[in-house]
Amino acid sequence: MKSEATFTDSHVEKKNKVKRPSVRYWNESQKESQKEDKSKDGENTGEAAVQQDRRAQKRKQKDEMSAEKKSFSGKSDPFPGSAPIPKDRLQKFKRKDKIKKPPCHFHKLKQVITRSEEASDLALKQAARFDLLLPEDAGFLEGDEDEDTCTISQEDIAEAVDITSGAKYFNLKLTQFGPYRVDYSKTGRQLLLGGRRGHLACFDWQTKQLMCEINVMESINDVKWLHTDSMFAVAQKQWLYVYDSNGIELHCIRKFNDVLRMQFLPYHFLLATASATSFLQYLDVSTGKEVAAICTKTGRLDVMCQNPHNAIIHLGHSNGTVTLWSPNQKEALVKMLCHQGGVRSVAVDKMGNYMVTSGMDKKLKVFDIRALKPLTSYFLPAGASCLSLSQRGLLSAATGDVVQVYRDVWSTPVTKPYMAHRVRGSVWGLQFCPFEDVLGVGHGEGFTSMLVPGAGEPNFDGLDANPYRSAKQRQEWEVKALLEKIQPELISLDPTELGQVDRATFEQRHQEKVQSLGFDPHAKEKFVPKFKKKGRSSAGAVERRKKQVAHVDQRDVIRKSVEDKVKMEEQQKRKEEKKAALSRRKSALDRFKK
Repeated sequence: MKSEATFTDSHVEKKNKVKRPSVRYWNESQKESQKEDKSKDGENTGEAAVQQDRRAQKRKQKDEMSAEKKSFSGKSDPFPGSAPIPKDRLQKFKRKDKIKKPPCHFHKLKQVITRSEEASDLALKQAARFDLLLPEDAGFLEGDEDEDTCTISQEDIAEAVDITSGAKYFNLKLTQFGPYRVDYSKTGRQLLLGGRRGHLACFDWQTKQLMCEINVMESINDVKWLHTDSMFAVAQKQWLYVYDSNGIELHCIRKFNDVLRMQFLPYHFLLATASATSFLQYLDVSTGKEVAAICTKTGRLDVMCQNPHNAIIHLGHSNGTVTLWSPNQKEALVKMLCHQGGVRSVAVDKMGNYMVTSGMDKKLKVFDIRALKPLTSYFLPAGASCLSLSQRGLLSAATGDVVQVYRDVWSTPVTKPYMAHRVRGSVWGLQFCPFEDVLGVGHGEGFTSMLVPGAGEPNFDGLDANPYRSAKQRQEWEVKALLEKIQPELISLDPTELGQVDRATFEQRHQEKVQSLGFDPHAKEKFVPKFKKKGRSSAGAVERRKKQVAHVDQRDVIRKSVEDKVKMEEQQKRKEEKKAALSRRKSALDRFKK
């Protein structure tokens, strides 16, 4: 077979053999250079193949090393990747929906949006994972069968709990200078007491370590801690004073006279005061300047509280109305008629959703601030003189010398109190301690610290209010808080409006600019054809160019109107789909339909 193959091959070659031209000396150099190039290409391809093999081997080695690192036994991880997170936990920490990305030609903006979304997703997942590290839960008091929790005394609770918790129930017998106003610091560690007859004291109420104790030799109307536990404000008979934790007088602010009640806004560094002369004043503690002074024209202001959610001040008046104020407006933002008689006390919950008021008509009412509507109303035989809301939504109401604590006031109708306790004198001040199940009561015979299970938030934010922070941490926190201070101009009823565009004021400014300049600077300039030579600027050519530009502008207007129409139709379709989906849902009242 081989011989036949060679014979046929040679025969074909002879038959189709073409005579080639003789090789010249100038062609030899070209052939040699071509051969050298081919040999170099072959060497390069060989080197590339060797490099690829080496890279593949290195990858294999890395994979083997990582597989060995996954477990000590050398076996691969049966559950690779991060642990899955439940959807309900992710939904709990979800802050915002995904932003609609801009068109393709906005490359930088698109990159910024993608980076921010990646960062927010990472923060969401981390918060959901770290939720496991907050196992503390608020535990409420539960009685035996047919036993009301309001009949359980404070002594029984102190005996049943551990030693450290039992030590939080105590009485301070201060009969000489009472009744007392009470205020806890933001971290819940320090307690400030101010007696009506001039007695002033601050101390660490858990360790019972006294920080300072003085007598100002003047009547005290209210006391309030400032941004740190080293400064506090005292509303005395004539003027407003600021002291440090050693009892040294730092400031005497004579612009603020006849102050009756005070509230401190921690994120704005503002001290809001209500006076007997019907003035609501704001003092910037960081600069020492008066931010605003508003004459409310409603008489004596002795009922005051703040909304922690939006820093709006709530004032109660003798005509039964509650007004809402901000330092940006000279008029009240909202006026609500809450009681038939005068308002005695007002309290707002931590989330800023509900407001509780008590009046001279012996009624206790709960309002939804978001809708500005009353939810429930309760009748108290003696009325409530002081109100306070805890971080977990417990309501304390003082009637004479009896303190009653209510649970779930706005969600379900309450028929009996959760807890009750009788103190030695008439109550003058009430406040729940932050992050502790403790209620501080200031009365005519001194001070009482009550145990109220389930009142405090069990998990604190270490970056905002850390009860266990050191002096260095407090200094760093103070600097950071001053850098992140919110300006008083940003206080409004709805804080979410800050991220939106104020179109009304923008249009108004644009009109003012047009009137002052005499023309619209943002308007499109009128097309003026350029002069061209060689007879191209004849009247007919100029008109043609004008028509062409007008036609292009008209096309842009038509395109924009069509896009707007399509968007409107899409929104209408979505609304119809939502209505159809809601109509398909079955309700409990459908069974009564014929």
